[in-house]
Amino acid sequence: MKKRTISVISFCLFAFAYLGQMGCANIIPPGGGPRDSLPPILITAFPKDSALNFNSNKIVLTFNEFVEVRELTENLVVSPLPKNNPIVDFKLRTVTIKLKDSLVPNTTYTIDFGNSVKDVNEGNAVKNFTYVFSTGNIIDNNSFSGKVIVAETGLIDSTIIAALYKNTNDTAVTTQRPNYIAKLQGDGSFKFINLPIGNFKLYVINNSYSKKYDDSTQLFAFYDSVINIGSTTSQPTLYAFQEAKKITPQPTIATSKAPTTEKEKQLKYATSLEQGKQDILDTTLTLSFNRKIKNLDVDKIALYDTNYKKISNYNIELDSTKQSLFIHKKWIEKSFFYLVLQEDCVVDTTNTSLTKSDTLKFSTKNENEYGSVKIRFNNIDTSKHHILLIYKEGKLFETVKITQPEWIRKLYYTGEFDLKILIDTNNNGIWDTGNYKQKKQPEVIKPLSKKLSVRANWENETEITL
Repeated sequence: MKKRTISVISFCLFAFAYLGQMGCANIIPPGGGPRDSLPPILITAFPKDSALNFNSNKIVLTFNEFVEVRELTENLVVSPLPKNNPIVDFKLRTVTIKLKDSLVPNTTYTIDFGNSVKDVNEGNAVKNFTYVFSTGNIIDNNSFSGKVIVAETGLIDSTIIAALYKNTNDTAVTTQRPNYIAKLQGDGSFKFINLPIGNFKLYVINNSYSKKYDDSTQLFAFYDSVINIGSTTSQPTLYAFQEAKKITPQPTIATSKAPTTEKEKQLKYATSLEQGKQDILDTTLTLSFNRKIKNLDVDKIALYDTNYKKISNYNIELDSTKQSLFIHKKWIEKSFFYLVLQEDCVVDTTNTSLTKSDTLKFSTKNENEYGSVKIRFNNIDTSKHHILLIYKEGKLFETVKITQPEWIRKLYYTGEFDLKILIDTNNNGIWDTGNYKQKKQPEVIKPLSKKLSVRANWENETEITL
């Protein structure tokens, strides 16, 4: 009996030690291991996906792991477009959809979650997750796709959406919400799925609450023809435009206090010179003052050469803001000048002049600080009135009418420039917006993938195929 008791005690001690080790393993999990990169998988749907004769107001989706639904406002698209979006809840492994609108008979519906359904731990999204059902006997499987580009820039704007209207009257887009909408992808493309056969009008509207074209300052586009879903194979490109520009209210500028310190009282200026050099491609030397100029005496401003011989072939003027003084002259390379400003040549609105007469010594740039440019245009059609738009650091730098296969500049600024082409339909030299009432499409600007890179003292050549 004693030996049996010892054996039982030994077994218990062994079991206790083993279980203790197992407990420690659970408390301190092993490190490392591959990261979960798989999205959740739909296990069941009730009613089932692609259900026919659907008559429920509640849908329950069950996944193989814990999920959450994020950024639903930016992702969820219900088609046909309801008056009220459904309520979407999630808990553990289920996503519940409660429909708030009555369903239209014999209609195929899609609930597109985009990328909003994700697993809880790693945030892996179910890409383009869509649930489909029909209140009739068939699922409509027609699709229609296209692309949207902002006409004035040639770029993509993801805040706008493509919209299909069953009502083909021209006024429908201004008074009604569309039947179907599709969001734009990163490349501007859109795709409608599960569409019924029939005639539709296609528009591009702002993705606002109203889903109408009720503001001419918003981006908008229209397709000229009625689209017959079920027979058309076209994939149109629409060009969005603002018929009217938004007027941004100017902030009220508080009256600044009168200068108090001696430094604040001084009238000062800065020049447009670059490291003491004047750009020979720019005929204007600019002096920018810290306050508005009330009086200007041009006789007390003079240009001299290095022998202090007065130069006469230039003119001086104030700009419209009264804070910039322009000296206009055709500058010659490698020249040296003295600009002499007498103390009272300018007087500001506080009746302050310069603290003393000033002499500004500067030179003009050398031609070898610029590069020459030659661009050859392939397949050019001059009847389309192409205009080359040259951008630097995101701002329009220059416009050039393309009237022949080559554009040559002996001297041009150095740096890297982005290029776009404006198809100037009415040949007025500027981009023109569209007008929906007049059924006038906007003029089109197309970005070019090739950049213009200009090196100093170098013959820079490139080719562009239009």
